[in-house]
Amino acid sequence: MTSVDTDQHGIDQDHGLRGFLDEARQWLESVASPRQSRPWGEGSDAVVVFENWTAEQEREETDRRRTYEQAKFDAGFGAVTWGPEYGGRELPIAYDLAFRRLEADYDLPQRTEMFPVTQQLIAPTIAQWGTQGQRAQYVRAMLRTDLMACQLFSETEAGSDLAAVRTRAVQKDGRWVLSGSKVWTSGAGVSDYGVAVCRTDPDVPKHQGLTVFIVPMDAPGITVRPIRQMTGGTSFNEVLLDEVEVDDSARLGPIGQGWKVALTVLAAERLDSGNLGLENADQAVELARNAGRDLDALERDAVADLVTRSFVQRLVGMRVAAAVGAGREPGPEASVGKLLATDTMARTSETVRLLLGPDLTLRGERWGTWAWTEHVLGAPGYRIAGGTDEIQHNILAERVLGLPREPRP
Repeated sequence: MTSVDTDQHGIDQDHGLRGFLDEARQWLESVASPRQSRPWGEGSDAVVVFENWTAEQEREETDRRRTYEQAKFDAGFGAVTWGPEYGGRELPIAYDLAFRRLEADYDLPQRTEMFPVTQQLIAPTIAQWGTQGQRAQYVRAMLRTDLMACQLFSETEAGSDLAAVRTRAVQKDGRWVLSGSKVWTSGAGVSDYGVAVCRTDPDVPKHQGLTVFIVPMDAPGITVRPIRQMTGGTSFNEVLLDEVEVDDSARLGPIGQGWKVALTVLAAERLDSGNLGLENADQAVELARNAGRDLDALERDAVADLVTRSFVQRLVGMRVAAAVGAGREPGPEASVGKLLATDTMARTSETVRLLLGPDLTLRGERWGTWAWTEHVLGAPGYRIAGGTDEIQHNILAERVLGLPREPRP
């Protein structure tokens, strides 16, 4: 292709993207109102990290967003990069990223964690590893959110070592019997299916003895127990599997290849974590602007540091998006983005503590004060969510910098 041809291709692509965005904007205006910037002190002052909904509220909020996601899918904007067999338009990833940016300008139902888990983690994993029947049954339905899915990965005994799971799957009379427990499962109460990593062979090295199953969350033997957090909410759950029987058609990927299947999910999870915490960081900067007094040197330094780190986090997120948009697998940016996100959350908490002082701990009527307890108490949880900080450091040290592997028993 000559340089003239290359330039023309870029021009055609830009023209196509502009037309796509005009179409998308017209549709969004037909279903939602533009987001209005409210003056400081008006509207909600919520800065939660993990929602404190009741089971009924979680179901209600999930259904509200699901209705929007289904309308978006039917209008041709819900599976932009996917092929027509899944209801998509097979457009470059740049179109999907541009639509997401445009969505931020409109007042839409809250997109809870379960939507990216279902659409961006589980659906692509089934598309890659599933049988033809599984792809036909689940992928389109999950992209449209007719079906919702959760991850049944973590276990208390395994810590950060996913390959050390103890939940067993044993073949019996042509079926699989699953027994064990999972923990820190978001959205278990509103999910139709859970993707469970189970040990099917205890006599081989731990990474080789795992198999993944797609488990109906209403199957006999499944119990969901909400976990009370120090914020007061129950965003996470323990899921008990007591001799849960599933057919072999529920197996996702080959027997013993569960580690590779799980890594497909985890890789997508890290890509989606780089923008966490930025809205609350911006709100902390607004808190400083509206403090009603002159800030001292320590406070000004903390605010400036938070602004700088938020900017760096956004730049890394843009690098990840650029890599994906160019069809490349992001390198260390995904792990760096996760580390920056948890650091931004921690710096946000520290800045707010400096700005509010004792007011942070007093449950009064003043707007934008007591609400910050939700962030301060919730932010530390992200140091272990989606791959602990220690795991991300190991990835960067061993796979990027080439340092010696951490000693392992």
